[in-house]
Amino acid sequence: MKIDREYRGKSLYLLPEDYTVVDIETSGLSPSVAEIIEISALKCRDRVPIATFSTLVRPDYPVDWFITNLTGITNRMLSDAPKIDDVLDDFYDFLGRDLIIGHNVSFDVNFLYDNFLRRKAWYFRNDFVDVLRLSRKALPTLSSHKQTAIAEYFGLDCTGSHRALRDCEICNENYLRIREILLRAEG
Repeated sequence: MKIDREYRGKSLYLLPEDYTVVDIETSGLSPSVAEIIEISALKCRDRVPIATFSTLVRPDYPVDWFITNLTGITNRMLSDAPKIDDVLDDFYDFLGRDLIIGHNVSFDVNFLYDNFLRRKAWYFRNDFVDVLRLSRKALPTLSSHKQTAIAEYFGLDCTGSHRALRDCEICNENYLRIREILLRAEG
């Protein structure tokens, strides 16, 4: 079932210099039942990281073994983390109205939109640029456009991937390289 998120920010095709890279880790794939267990953001100005935001988030339900194996995030790590209601205000204070960049970022934006609406009665309206979409344009012959596959193509270290802040860093490095390819192609 498709959820109507009529006030959600727009997906844009841009190559910005000022933006915030956002990544979340969740307890599953569906925003209607899964919970955010980690939120991170990397604020960039003139394409240079200037500040970070990162926190684990204590879910209402235990994280299953699949998510723990994927992310390394355990229920013990989450036991003293703040709840999502406490994290959303701080996250939005950090993010403000910045343009968001992320890999397959609609996933993250949808989770954030649903949580802001359900928990704070706010519409999450930040516009966003999807690095996955840009990579398909810049690297059409690449056999996989997963974030780690793109990073490996560029010779980047993917150690620590599937943790939100590290994924923000990898995404930003991918974005910078993809941006250069696309700018060269434009002439």
